[in-house]
Amino acid sequence: MNQPNPPSTRPYLIRAIYEWSLDNGYTPQILVSTTHANVSVPAEHIKDDQIVLNIHPQSVKNLELGNEYIMCSARFSGRPFELIVPIVSVLAVYARENGQGIVFQDESSDPSSPP
Repeated sequence: MNQPNPPSTRPYLIRAIYEWSLDNGYTPQILVSTTHANVSVPAEHIKDDQIVLNIHPQSVKNLELGNEYIMCSARFSGRPFELIVPIVSVLAVYARENGQGIVFQDESSDPSSPP
């Protein structure tokens, strides 16, 4: 049975690329749009309304790759910071070493336009 509005595939694809990166010895990173509401990242590291976050287990603590948010603790310039990233603000997930991953279409764009 099809749901009228199925959930986004974005969180599932983020988790898949994250796991693939780790399985292959790569560093998973996410590109985040900081213009979305509820994004909590260190402002001094934002460039052009975006930030790249390394989400490798050696770089973050208590990583939660949920369906609505990515949350974890990380250190920036030696200071701890609690990151909160809404899934809709993730623009891409990829391996730092080779750039392989997925770039996402903006889900706030016109839904009547083809993908």
